[in-house]
Amino acid sequence: MKHFLLGAFALLAANGAAMAADLYQPAEPVPVAPPPVVVSEASGWYLRGDAGYSFNRSRGAWYFQGSNDTETDFTTAGLRNSFTLGGGVGYQVNSYLRTDLTLDYMFKGDFTGSTRGACGVANACTSTDIASMNALSLLANAYVDLGTYGSITPYVGGGLGGTYVKWGDLSNTSCDDSDSTNCDPTQTHGGNGNWRFTYALMAGASVDLTCNLKADVGYRYRRVEGGRMFDYKSFGGPGYDKGFDSHEGRVGLRYIFSGCEQAYMPPVEVPVAPIVYK
Repeated sequence: MKHFLLGAFALLAANGAAMAADLYQPAEPVPVAPPPVVVSEASGWYLRGDAGYSFNRSRGAWYFQGSNDTETDFTTAGLRNSFTLGGGVGYQVNSYLRTDLTLDYMFKGDFTGSTRGACGVANACTSTDIASMNALSLLANAYVDLGTYGSITPYVGGGLGGTYVKWGDLSNTSCDDSDSTNCDPTQTHGGNGNWRFTYALMAGASVDLTCNLKADVGYRYRRVEGGRMFDYKSFGGPGYDKGFDSHEGRVGLRYIFSGCEQAYMPPVEVPVAPIVYK
């Protein structure tokens, strides 16, 4: 009887251990999601401001001499260099293309020219012609960004638009070639202002200063077509300039409104391994 009870107790203990093993469930594994992928915004509106120095080159000037039947070129025509200041609003279409509309003011550039011909005191005279001009350009521009290398993004671009050129009065003094003290009285011709077709070519690089602020260093070539320069006065005029070329070194800033915004991609779902019962 004693042996029978011991055997039954051992059998019950073994069955209890087996049932406890069947009821045991391991802790459910907790999936670990990877960090979200950050995608920088590649588009958005921006404002820009620029300052520069323009190396100007006059393409010449001409006028009517004596009557409207005689067109005469200036013997010399020079235009001094000047400073520029401008601003604009633009849109970054994607990582490689952007466009903007800019308004740039060119400060006064002095003009000095001369003509040869007869005057009131002699048949062979040389005139000294002095004036000044300033200009306001409105251009629609497009740029191609050539990739970003660290914090530097080189670019090329082009623009089309118009320039309002305002000429000041032109003073004209003609003197005898054989006696520079023998001169006609100085004549003053009223200056003119008009819009001219303009195109521009640009190249440069932008540098990331912060997430929404870029410095811009570049070169711009601007070609301004010719137009009326001064009015008729005392058998001379009106006069016309043949336009000018502008080679500009420029520095500026661009503020991008969405530069600090970031788009997040949802994390990839990690499959959970099924629970295994033992």
